[in-house]
Amino acid sequence: MRNQGTISIQPFDMVLFGGTGDLVMRKLLPALYHQHQDGCLPEAGRILCLGRSQPDQDAYLAMAKKAAQQYLGEYFNDQDWGGFAGRIVYLKLDAQDKAAYAALADKLNELPEHVRVFYLATAPDLFAGICENLASVGLNKGGSRVVLEKPLGHDLASSQAINAQVGRYFKESQIYRIDHYLGKEAVQNLLALRFGNTLFEPLWRREWIRDVQITVTEQVGVEGRGDFYDKAGALRDMVQNHLLQLLCMVAMEPPASIDPDAVRDEKLKILRALRPFSAQDVATKTVRGQYRSGATAGKPVIGYQDESGIAQASRTETFVAMKAEIDTWRWAGVPFYLRTGKRMQERLAEIVINFREVPHSIFAMPPESQTANRLVIRLQPEESVKLYLLAKQPGDRMKLRSVHLDLDFDETFKTRRLDAYERLLMDVIRGQLTLFMRRDELDEAWKWVEPILDNWEQSDDTPKTYTAGTWGPAASSALLSRDGFCWHEEG
Repeated sequence: MRNQGTISIQPFDMVLFGGTGDLVMRKLLPALYHQHQDGCLPEAGRILCLGRSQPDQDAYLAMAKKAAQQYLGEYFNDQDWGGFAGRIVYLKLDAQDKAAYAALADKLNELPEHVRVFYLATAPDLFAGICENLASVGLNKGGSRVVLEKPLGHDLASSQAINAQVGRYFKESQIYRIDHYLGKEAVQNLLALRFGNTLFEPLWRREWIRDVQITVTEQVGVEGRGDFYDKAGALRDMVQNHLLQLLCMVAMEPPASIDPDAVRDEKLKILRALRPFSAQDVATKTVRGQYRSGATAGKPVIGYQDESGIAQASRTETFVAMKAEIDTWRWAGVPFYLRTGKRMQERLAEIVINFREVPHSIFAMPPESQTANRLVIRLQPEESVKLYLLAKQPGDRMKLRSVHLDLDFDETFKTRRLDAYERLLMDVIRGQLTLFMRRDELDEAWKWVEPILDNWEQSDDTPKTYTAGTWGPAASSALLSRDGFCWHEEG
């Protein structure tokens, strides 16, 4: 369904470094195509794709069209693609060649009034050089913005070094550190549910919430990225950014407004309130695992040790579960269980809020109900929000069963849901920083994660193995069972 009228945003030049790479072809160009198709991009908006491999404009557009047909599916049509392709300008450019940036500056200076967005879909070790080269030809001035993809470093020191280098050429207000999970519709609805309604605010605290579970799992393995993944692991790749950002969205205090720094100030308070892990806590409150051969989606798959690019006898974790605690009046005593892994039983991302039981039940509770009331916010594969309650089962006896109220956004709004990258790219063009990480947030996240990494590095223990296609090592379930709880899918 097309939007009625064009959203009023300034003309822009979106410059995509790594223009021939997977992220641009799979996510960024399709996201911009959708916005073009919905009539949300100004006519003067241009997309400059930079790369080293394609010889000319026609060859690049042919490659981009083939990728678009694959990733857009039913939304692709030749008429809309023709109009969208008219926005694309391909420039052959080596990001490390300082002399090449003069041609880029000439192209952009054709339309000096445009907002300039530089999206660095490259390896992080190129960020500083790209920013220096942009500054050398004056492209860091005025309304210019730079988007940084993760990973930003592999520890606190390297993250601070990257941010300091980028910060030499771009102000903090120009830097957009992207986490696509924050652009998902269900995460936006979490904010709307919490801060747009009086229903949940009185309940959103330790007196009424028993525990919180945040799960992000994948069925895929390392997918040809073994060299990268073996140096990163699940804690760096997923927990330090995605899961901690989701935790902040659940736990933060109500901001004074939706202004970027008002929201990010509250998220920062949560990161600072996370209880640090001692060596004993790492041993008892974290679980790391590594998948062995098994079956996923009915097909046999090899174990992590047999994947290409993996070091012999690698101790890199492909699974993490942990119990986090927040030392504030609102959350003291409420465990936050975080879990992520590859080669899991399902592709799943969800936030589960388990409310406390009634003080005294006058009914026989259904045996399958682990808690009477829970709020389940599903981020993938589909996006949904469900509130689970107990209701009387039809019949002549007072027998309860679990039912759910389904907040069906598709049925209510009858519009196509925006992909996370669509929302975030449009926010960059508008200059809206609310859903992007500030530098001090990133520092605090690394400070909390680093002691866990250090303890694992120094420990003689190896990750616990789990069969591909399962929910991870048994120790993950034991982590919750010691508190008398279980993961949502086990309840």
